[in-house]
Amino acid sequence: MKTRATLAAAAILAAAFALSACAGQSATDSGEGGSNLSGTVVTDGSSTVGPLTKAGGIQFGGAQPDVQVTVQITGTGAGFTSFCSGQTDLSNASRPIDDDEAARCAAAGIEFTEIVIANDGISVVVNPENDWIECITVEQLKAIWAPESDGVVTNWSQVDPSFPDEPLALFGPGPDSGTFDYFSDAINGEEGASRTDYGRSEDDNVTIQGVKGEAGAMGYFGLTYLEENTDIVKGIQVDGGDGCVSPSVKTVQDGTYSPLSRPLFIYVNDASYAQKDVVKAFVDYYVENAVPIAQAALFVPLTDEQTRTAQDELASLIG
Repeated sequence: MKTRATLAAAAILAAAFALSACAGQSATDSGEGGSNLSGTVVTDGSSTVGPLTKAGGIQFGGAQPDVQVTVQITGTGAGFTSFCSGQTDLSNASRPIDDDEAARCAAAGIEFTEIVIANDGISVVVNPENDWIECITVEQLKAIWAPESDGVVTNWSQVDPSFPDEPLALFGPGPDSGTFDYFSDAINGEEGASRTDYGRSEDDNVTIQGVKGEAGAMGYFGLTYLEENTDIVKGIQVDGGDGCVSPSVKTVQDGTYSPLSRPLFIYVNDASYAQKDVVKAFVDYYVENAVPIAQAALFVPLTDEQTRTAQDELASLIG
């Protein structure tokens, strides 16, 4: 089985030669007087964004080999817990920070800057043996994943009478995941509102294995996990009200893959950026090269407008 982290790293290394001139210039220019840097940039958070940050760290390391970018993956919510207690320099997030999390940061004296870094579409996947569905409506997804379906909707025939008498087996991220938050809000109308009787894990590879193992299985996770595992799971289209749409770079960027398209973020500890040369150099490099890093690492890159927004957000840090 291919994992996003493995493929992201392989893709970024394969692109390293082509990008090396630009990367070297950007990374060394970010250091004090263009000098080599050494130290560690500590990150935690989203299982979706973490591999992208890891890929950026690998590319950055081509010019600054003595800088280590560590990437822990505990989920967006758990990542913010670490971030707001001052344990990390960057928090990888697949949703914006919420009011309670921001309040915890404020109480701890942690000031931060949000930077949009890439895009993603949440993919809905089924077992490859599933031959009865190619497109699912938001209403059908809600019938499956709503809190009131917990222990009640257990068979595909309950979702639609045309579907076979096949037991539902559900897999997906747990409540510490930004993907869980976004999906539950987009489908069920409230962040965190979801049935609980399903196989939960912050590791999307566990979801892949679960869906692979049962004919009536369904799961959801980020687009690139689907792209990397099309030989293991089957992606289906989503009808958000304007017809069936497949997740892709184009449909995520233009918003037609609705309502499951979303921006991805990094949150930067302002003090770390101001006081640690390695953090400043990496963040500057990451934002300045966000589009080629995302493309090389098989993520959905920023649009031109989002790129300008990210540059403005970085400028607020520099200023």
